[in-house]
Order: sequence, then structure tokens, then C-alpha cells
Amino acid sequence: MLIARTIKQVKKAVSKARLKNKTIGFMPTMGALHQGHISLIRKAKKDCDFIVVSIFINPKQFGPNEDYLKYPRVFRKDRELLEREDVNLIFFPAVSQMYPDNFSTYIEETHLSQVLCGASRQGHFKGVCTVVAKLFNIVGPDIVYFGAKDYQQAKVIERMLIDLNFPIKIKICPIIREYDGLAMSSRNSYLDNEQRKNATCLYSALSLAQVLIQKGERDAKKVLAAMKGLINLTNGVKVDYLKIVNADTLGDIQIIKGKVLIALAIFIGATRLIDNKELYVK
Repeated sequence: MLIARTIKQVKKAVSKARLKNKTIGFMPTMGALHQGHISLIRKAKKDCDFIVVSIFINPKQFGPNEDYLKYPRVFRKDRELLEREDVNLIFFPAVSQMYPDNFSTYIEETHLSQVLCGASRQGHFKGVCTVVAKLFNIVGPDIVYFGAKDYQQAKVIERMLIDLNFPIKIKICPIIREYDGLAMSSRNSYLDNEQRKNATCLYSALSLAQVLIQKGERDAKKVLAAMKGLINLTNGVKVDYLKIVNADTLGDIQIIKGKVLIALAIFIGATRLIDNKELYVK
């Protein structure tokens, strides 16, 4: 397994793989890897011959009061995990490698990024699109892999690929959950024992919504009210947003029909967690 700290090293390694007609699979991450990331790697290994994983905590996607400095940095553990999974290349750049002096060019998707997480994290997706576009240009992958837990992020990147004519295929892979339903996330490590227990309210609320819809409820407001009522029973939890939207446009809907996304974000103490469930409703 190669560990590249510079763009030049990445391009050289990928070029060698290309000369051997290898298909390049790529996963951009911020490290603190878990089984959700591993599921993406294993999917990529089925599709591709040369697997690249980047580990870069991107300062451009964090707001001034967010957890950039606190975000877990455990490269040694990540490296060992990726080595066990037979990843071919880790790109582990310094901030100065990705954003040299006088950096002033940004990419912004202006529709899908304005709602849900984008409404409460101003500038977040501008930072995401910028760093991901840079990483795509550096690595030059054939297929990229994203988890459905960050559904909005994946859809924004998918839109960027189409709009900017990137010759890259994107695969959005299922959410991987803990034994009690909590979606795996690097930020789960912030939670103490009581908060970790309370965090299961996300999955409980999504499951309640699914049951109500399966029983025939089609009024989005009624489903959301039931979800909010359940979450409000949990101590120490504050709702950031709770939405039922069209899964393609991410626009609010009143009647639950077709391909829909139930999405929510909550704060448990200072920790912000997100989750979602995609449904097709006749």
C-alpha cells in the first residue's frame, strides 16, 4: 500500500495503474474510518482494480463554530485498517498541499445544496464541492463511492459531475448501522454513554415514519409531527431539521408519494448527527 502526501505522488501512482489498464476506484474521506467506509471499499474492490482512499479533513467545509479542530484525527489506526482491506493508495495531504497560498477558486452547486444541511450550514457544500472536484482532478477515478447517510452530499456531487462533465461514475451505497440502528458516523465518538443511548432516537423516528406510511398515512405534516413528538421524549436532544422531501429534487412535499426521502438532523449536546431513509411510496 502506497501513502502519498503530494499531488505529484498520487498522479504518478495512478498513471502507472492506468498503463496496466486498471480501473480506478476512489473514496474521499475525512478519516476516523468505520465499517461504513469499509463497506464502500469492499464494493469498490468488486468493481475496480486499483483502490484509492483520501484522508483529508477539509477546513473549507466547516463553519466558524463547527468542529474542525475537534474532528478525530487517527491516521495510524486508519492506515492499519486500510492496509487490512488491501487498499492500493492512501492520499494524505497537508492543508497547504490542497490549498496553497492565494487559493481563491471555489465550486458551488446552487440548488440541491440550499436545503436540509445546506440551510443550517452556510457554505458547507461550497467547501465540499471544491475539495471533491480537486480530488477528482488529482486522482482521475473511473468510479467514486459515497455512503447514503450523507444523501444530500452524494446528490450534490452527482449533480456536479453531470453539470461539469466529469467522466466519472458515482455509486451511492447503503447506510451501515450499529446493532441498535444508529447510523455509523465518525462523530459518534463524541458521544458519552448517555448521549449514545439517546442518539437512537434518530432511527426510532425514521422507523416510526416508515410504519405510519406503510399503514397508509400520506400527509407529510402528520408524519413529521409524530416523529417530532417521539424525538421530544428524549432528553438532551434538539432538532435542527426534520423533513420529508422529494428524493431527487430535495424539495418539500405535502403528500407522500413516489420516491421520497425522510431526513433529519439533531444536536445531542454539541454533537450534530444526521440520518435518513429513502422510500418509494405508491
